[in-house]
Amino acid sequence: MKILVVGPSWVGDMVMAQALFMDLVRRHPGAQIDVLAPGWSLPIIARMPQVRRGIAAPWGHGKLNLKGQWQLARELKKEGYDKALVLPRSFKSALIPFLAGIRERVGFSGEGRSFMLTDARKRRPTRNSNTIIDKTVWRYLGMGVSKADYQRYQFEVPTPALRIDQDNIQAVMAKLGLPADQAAVALCPGAEYGPSKQWPLANHRALAGQLAEKGFQVWVMGGPKDGEAGQVISEGQQGVYNLCGQTRLEDTVDLFAHCHSVISHDSGLMHVAAASGAKVVAIYGSTSPDFTPPLTDKATILQHPVECSPCFERTCRFGHYQCLTGISVTRVLEAAL
Repeated sequence: MKILVVGPSWVGDMVMAQALFMDLVRRHPGAQIDVLAPGWSLPIIARMPQVRRGIAAPWGHGKLNLKGQWQLARELKKEGYDKALVLPRSFKSALIPFLAGIRERVGFSGEGRSFMLTDARKRRPTRNSNTIIDKTVWRYLGMGVSKADYQRYQFEVPTPALRIDQDNIQAVMAKLGLPADQAAVALCPGAEYGPSKQWPLANHRALAGQLAEKGFQVWVMGGPKDGEAGQVISEGQQGVYNLCGQTRLEDTVDLFAHCHSVISHDSGLMHVAAASGAKVVAIYGSTSPDFTPPLTDKATILQHPVECSPCFERTCRFGHYQCLTGISVTRVLEAAL
């Protein structure tokens, strides 16, 4: 069976999608899986043994690029895919499988795109007490099963596991001037979603100092946007390194695998750390691990429940961020150790 998966557009979601790829291989031994996804994700897709190849999507954020989609669809039509699984819910994400004439096209209904799918499904959250639970990874796994199995909406979740390049670990550490003989803890202060996910920078800085005092080297990790936060955390602290914006995504995977533990908000890097095999300390504020938990049995989840959480808002409507400020440095340190 040849399967084209249209992958998600966020780092954490792409990592969680590996659970689907693993399940597809289990259900269809010998299946060839190709993943159509944003170009930034190709290096991380290349670390997934279940995927034959990653294909760069021709669209950008907020751009349809009909010409590019048509051209790629003509090329993919030659592949003779048996099935397409469309994980995002946008109109544009369903267009290429439709134009390529793939025989079976499964995805969620919405955005007026149901006519492009042969199997358009509704999201089916289950109800646990008074809380609606609709795990992101369940939605992905649901695309790979029959309609009858999808109706039950309960899945065993495989644990994502990215391939680690041991040679690259040594090369990147040497390039960045990181001690090779000292245990490391990674801090990930960023969260693309917004400040309602972000533990205070002052707490990160205090935690980094205490970890360094205990003999760890501390790596502050994130993208270029996190560079300023990394500087606040690391400035004047011996043994604390600001690596934000200095590593490729695949380098981050390898460095996480080398760490004693990784401390992160509910973010894409939390999921990358989990799939690297690292021990993860996951700090949740406005969101909930009921929906996007780290998919590993080596995770410690930290929360400080307040009356208004989880609110799933980008910023705190009350301005106090107590769901985050209530998580002490001592508590995170103990979890990391």
